[in-house]
Amino acid sequence: PPTLQFSLAFGSSPGWTSPSAPCPRLMEFLPPFRRVLQPEEMWLYKNPYVEADRVPTVLMFVSSVGSCRGLAASLALALNGVFTNALKLIVGRPRPDFFYRCFPDGRANAELLCAGDSRRVTEGRKSFPSGHASFAFAGLAFSAFYLAGKLHSFVPGRGGRALRFCAFLLPLFLATLIAVSRTCDYKHHWEDVLVGSVMGLVLAYLCYRQYYPPLTDATCHKPSLAKPKMLPAQEEKPPTPSFHMNV
Repeated sequence: PPTLQFSLAFGSSPGWTSPSAPCPRLMEFLPPFRRVLQPEEMWLYKNPYVEADRVPTVLMFVSSVGSCRGLAASLALALNGVFTNALKLIVGRPRPDFFYRCFPDGRANAELLCAGDSRRVTEGRKSFPSGHASFAFAGLAFSAFYLAGKLHSFVPGRGGRALRFCAFLLPLFLATLIAVSRTCDYKHHWEDVLVGSVMGLVLAYLCYRQYYPPLTDATCHKPSLAKPKMLPAQEEKPPTPSFHMNV
């Protein structure tokens, strides 16, 4: 993903570039773990290879990164990029269309040695977890928490709760559509999508809570740093006993 610019609490503070933001980009050039495949499990990876995705990667990043800005949101996206790409390299699970990436003509050799494009085959070993799902939930779930805080969706004693709750659910629904589309494109197994979605959601919430109070707080629309600090009450010192000497 592109280098992320950070601005404090969605304000106009000076930008700050996360040191971890370039890490996911560097990981794209590292080879994943080459998992040994057995002939009897090859049916899991014989789905057709689809060139065009239902949700292109550029559109996914625009919807995830463009939907939120600020220090907390950018931190969630940067951490999610590191975690997602690191797991992809360590696990090395083949995608559902790996067979046709490996054997474009549909004919496998006895040694199961890939004859397809090397870059396409390498990318086919990065199924777990789903990057589309994790990034969609890291960005859009953070937007959902931010909207819920600004609209006081979970603060009791306010009217129009149904509309505010729907505003909270809308980004989550869009993230779910993006995540599920990866199974329709045969780019990920359902387990990849599930784990990626949960990871993005958890990181979004943890990073949100680093800078914002709970959604049930009356001041949840303000960053925690903006809250006035309560000064400790000055302790009254006991009066100093005075001694009078009568001469």
